[in-house]
Amino acid sequence: MTPAIDHVVLTVRDLPGTTGFYRDALGLAPLGGDGETARLGAGGRTLLELRRDPAARPRDPRQAGLFHTAFLLPDRAALARWLRHAADSRIRLSGASDHGVSEAIYLDDPEGNGIEVYRDRPPSDWTRDGDRIEMFTRRLDLDDLLSAADGPWRGAPEGSTIGHVHLQVGDLDRAEGFFAGDLGLTRTFDAQGGAWYGWNGYHHHLAGNTWNSRGAGMREAGMAGLAQVVIRDPHRAGQTITDPWGTRFRFA
Repeated sequence: MTPAIDHVVLTVRDLPGTTGFYRDALGLAPLGGDGETARLGAGGRTLLELRRDPAARPRDPRQAGLFHTAFLLPDRAALARWLRHAADSRIRLSGASDHGVSEAIYLDDPEGNGIEVYRDRPPSDWTRDGDRIEMFTRRLDLDDLLSAADGPWRGAPEGSTIGHVHLQVGDLDRAEGFFAGDLGLTRTFDAQGGAWYGWNGYHHHLAGNTWNSRGAGMREAGMAGLAQVVIRDPHRAGQTITDPWGTRFRFA
């Protein structure tokens, strides 16, 4: 079984408010909780766990940690339905890009955690050179995307997953040792200040950049933001490792 991102865990200061955002803005279904945590997902599968800590300090965008969590929708029509919902709900977006392999829309949650909502183009359309996969950042034609909507948005559909997680790191060479060495990922793409990695030919399951965090040291304790990335890999189930900046990865 190829490893994949199972779900992401965030520490949040305002649990009800952040839960409501992911429910209403992204259409994630509440899947339980105990007043200190909330689980949300799609098709009965948890994609996001929120952990309450009102004493946590706000995330520092210059530190290592989360750049964005990327929610992968199953097809272009679903992304178009969500974009229409975002427009109708006046959800504030921070960007929209055509990456060649995918179409992506960006926003932030109320506590500043980055979010990507995207759909993949068919892998047969990706341009490959050995392990490398061509990606780029170009303007996304939002009108063309909206034309693919085939009905109203009714929440994140079954088949939605965490497609990838993009991290802020302090140094790309140290990140390479962790991503390729400890996690067994293959480097698929490079850009100024960033590197992208995937398992089994996917364009990327994880990425790291130093755009805001170059030279960052170990992430301070007691901060809101990324708490854990959970990787689905039965061969390593039960293990937990940390990257050079203290981000935890748990295998399930």
